[in-house]
Amino acid sequence: MADDPPTEGADGASPEGGEAPKKKFLSGKMLIIVAAGALVLLLGIGAGVFFLFFSGSKHEEQQAHAEEGPPKPAEPAGPVKSVYFNMPDLLVNLNAGAGRRTSFLKLTMSVELRSIDDAAQFEANLPRIVDNFQVYLRELRPEDLRGSSGFLKLREELLTRVQLAAAPARVNDILFREMLVQ
Repeated sequence: MADDPPTEGADGASPEGGEAPKKKFLSGKMLIIVAAGALVLLLGIGAGVFFLFFSGSKHEEQQAHAEEGPPKPAEPAGPVKSVYFNMPDLLVNLNAGAGRRTSFLKLTMSVELRSIDDAAQFEANLPRIVDNFQVYLRELRPEDLRGSSGFLKLREELLTRVQLAAAPARVNDILFREMLVQ
């Protein structure tokens, strides 16, 4: 019976003297890999649920603040003495010159005041400040706003005008939140 396959003995050894390999369902390394994969999957699902349910509340809160009405000066937090005042959006048509297409500039900015005491004075002078900005911005040409040098010149000019119009309130800086030229 040379064609018969070798049979194992009663002790699990093959007739040639070697031992037959035993198969495990999951080896130690494979078990660790499967457990790590399951953990990563659970963390991903948890993060997705968190962002789905908890990130929408910030968006709704921002919309509620946008519908509140006129801008108010921000309260300083902690030892910081500066106060930020959100200016109303400005939309002006730029000086296009003869035979050119009309261009528009939309500006959204905040003004940094030195203290909370300056906010009331600044708000009282807000119509004069907006008027000064409108007069200056309407004389600009679209090419005046190109590049970083145009952007810096605009900031300097607006800062000079707001410091003069808001006096005695002290203005530190102008911060652009949005600037759109179309």
